[in-house]
Amino acid sequence: MHALQVNLNNLFLLCSQCYNMRMEKGLFITFEGPDGSGKTTVSTEVCRRLEAEGYPVRYTREPGGSAIAEQIRKVILDPENTAMDARCEALLYAASRRQHLVEKVLPALEAGVTVISDRFIDSSLAYQGMGRSIGMDEVYAINQFAIEGHMPQKTIFLNVDPEIGLERIRRNRAVLDRLDQESEAFHKRVTQGYQEVIQRYADRMIVIDANRDVEEVIEDAYQAVKGLLDA
Repeated sequence: MHALQVNLNNLFLLCSQCYNMRMEKGLFITFEGPDGSGKTTVSTEVCRRLEAEGYPVRYTREPGGSAIAEQIRKVILDPENTAMDARCEALLYAASRRQHLVEKVLPALEAGVTVISDRFIDSSLAYQGMGRSIGMDEVYAINQFAIEGHMPQKTIFLNVDPEIGLERIRRNRAVLDRLDQESEAFHKRVTQGYQEVIQRYADRMIVIDANRDVEEVIEDAYQAVKGLLDA
C-alpha cells in the first residue's frame, strides 16, 4: 500500500508539472528603433531562425498585425493624409495597438507562444510624444487606456544615428510613407525621444548598435532573444 501511495504521489506531481508547463505564458518581446534602424529586417530574421530551431514564436508588427489594425495603419501612413492632426495620429496608433493586442498578442501569449513585435508603445512615446511634441506623459496616458498595463518583458532597441537611418530610408524604399517624408528635424526629435525611453525603461532595454552591417546586428539580436528564451 505504501508503494502504491508513493507511485500515486509521483504521478500527481508529474501531472501538476505538465499542467504548469502548459499554462506557462509566452514572452512578449518588442523591437524598437528609429526609421532606418533595420527593425523589420532584423526582427523577421530573428523570428525565422528561432522558428527553424523549434521555438514557439510568432512575428507581428505595428501599426497593424490584424485585419482592423491594418486598415488603421493605411490611414496613418497614407502620404495623402497631410492634414492629420498630431493628437488624432496618436489616438489612431493607440486604437490600432488595442485591436492588435487583444486579437493577436494576448491570445498567443496565453497559449505559451513568444510574441516578437516590430514596434509597440515605445514608438508612440518617441514619435508622437517627442516627434510631434505632444508630450511623452500624455501619449503614455492614452496608451495605458489602450493596453491596460500589458507591457513587453524585454525590448531589443536598435540604436542608429538619425543621419544614417534617413540615408538608408531614401536609398532602400521606393515609396516613402507619410512619416518617412517628415523633416530631418522631426526624425532627430524622435531619436531624442527614444533616448529618453531607454532611460525610463532601462531595466527592459537591450540596446544594440545598428550602425553596423545588418548581419552583425541580426546575430547580436538573435543571441539576445535566444538567451531570453533559454533562461
